[in-house]
Amino acid sequence: MNFLQITLIVSSTVCCLAWVSNQTAIAQDVESMAQVTSVSQLSDVQPTDWAFQALQSLVERYGCIAGYPDSTYRGNRALTRYEFAAGLNACLDRVNELIATASADLVTRDDLATLQSLQAEFATELASVRGRVDNLEVQTATLEANQFSTTTKLGGEAIFAINGVFGDNRAVSSGRIPGSNGEINDTFTLTSRARLALNTSFFGEDLLRMRLQARNFSPFGTNVTGSNMSRLGFDISNNNNLELDQVFYRFPIGDRIVVQVDATNVELDARGFTVYSPFESSGRGAISRYGRFSPIYRHQNGGAGVSVAINPQGSIGANLAYLAPTANNPEAGFGIANGAYAAFGQLNFKLGDAFGLGLTYAHTYDTPNTGNVSFMESTGSIFANSPFGNIPTTGNHYGVEASLRLSPKLIVFGWGGYSQAIAQADPDSSTIVTGNRGAKADIWYYAAGLGLPDLGKEGSLGGILFGQSPKVSSSDVREVGFGNRSRVDSDTSYHLEAFYRYRLTNNIEVTPGLLVIFNPEHNSSNDTEYVGTMRTTFTF
Repeated sequence: MNFLQITLIVSSTVCCLAWVSNQTAIAQDVESMAQVTSVSQLSDVQPTDWAFQALQSLVERYGCIAGYPDSTYRGNRALTRYEFAAGLNACLDRVNELIATASADLVTRDDLATLQSLQAEFATELASVRGRVDNLEVQTATLEANQFSTTTKLGGEAIFAINGVFGDNRAVSSGRIPGSNGEINDTFTLTSRARLALNTSFFGEDLLRMRLQARNFSPFGTNVTGSNMSRLGFDISNNNNLELDQVFYRFPIGDRIVVQVDATNVELDARGFTVYSPFESSGRGAISRYGRFSPIYRHQNGGAGVSVAINPQGSIGANLAYLAPTANNPEAGFGIANGAYAAFGQLNFKLGDAFGLGLTYAHTYDTPNTGNVSFMESTGSIFANSPFGNIPTTGNHYGVEASLRLSPKLIVFGWGGYSQAIAQADPDSSTIVTGNRGAKADIWYYAAGLGLPDLGKEGSLGGILFGQSPKVSSSDVREVGFGNRSRVDSDTSYHLEAFYRYRLTNNIEVTPGLLVIFNPEHNSSNDTEYVGTMRTTFTF
């Protein structure tokens, strides 16, 4: 075998190293290679390599060497006949260029004879390569002519769930008569939620998201069990009316800042906040509302606003956000600054994927202008959500969240928090006997969880969570008609849930789960409540 045969074989290995029979892969691999002008540009080729002289001569004599974008040659990989044919074709094109530019003295008669012999030997493979490329060009043109959009991708999620709630009497708050709230109707429901998301990028690193949603799940809340502690993470109904559920635009500023402007209804985990919970997804995570993530992230999530992530990929970073649920309303008591709002700040400390710690602060203002005050966003007790009745209430919220990955298949995580509610008007005299503007209430909560990724099958997830949902530990106000007692939760509820998300296929997951609430409403006189679900999630 002469020198040209050897060097052509070496060059073909470079030119089509990533070749596969799939047509699309051919085009991607060819485009990924770049011509080199010196063998020294190939970082994995050393002067001591047995083929170094051949490669050097091939570059200098014919300019017929291509390398990968990472400046590697990868010459130790085997090649197929198709790969050799593609490499040969590339070198034939290069030789023809040399002849056409009057450089034919570089090509000897023996070289041309060898090339002609190789061309005849691989004629079938060369024809096949040309045919595949031609077909690929036709298919690409067809896709470009019929694609939905050059900038937008469509994604979707659908949930079907069979849910059940069980227990004896409905829960009552501390100081109430057990059983006075009626019995729980043991029942099953069949519910659904469907979402379609249009994700658009105009220059590659930005994101415009518009999400449509329809759902029909009436919550297992106070009307069903006497407590919001029994709510599931994907509940709420709009009678299956299609609505624009989420709109935001996210874009980077430099390498370390990401800004997001929200038009409506975006949770903080979708605003770039790290919530340090593997259970955060409502369709694929925890089954309960409280079990998804710390309630500190829920304040005023239904509103418009702006958020900033600083150094989000670094070991130390921060998040800032301001949200206003009635930002679109120009009437008095509404708008961006005059209505309900929440301001957030969070410091993040990360050690790769192994450990993360978040320190979070939020200042909130809740007003009955938007409906009933829900100070803890329907997590915890009735007292925690309405510390002073339905009057304007400000709050200072402090939280710590952490996640530790002990192994690829074991994650320990948790959160804890303290909130102080402050009355901004005289408490409602129909329910509270003493108290005035400036009255305070203290609220505490915590949770710890265990995540088991890939349990039983890759992509599956097992989960256990235990904790105490928001509880009023002290209050400056007292209630009328209940012994003039303080509006506090006298006992402690415990939240326990377990679920297993099993991945049937890449697009279908089934999640059986059970939620148990001991001492609902932080009242040991209440009966234990049980909530079960069989959630099936389809994604595309």
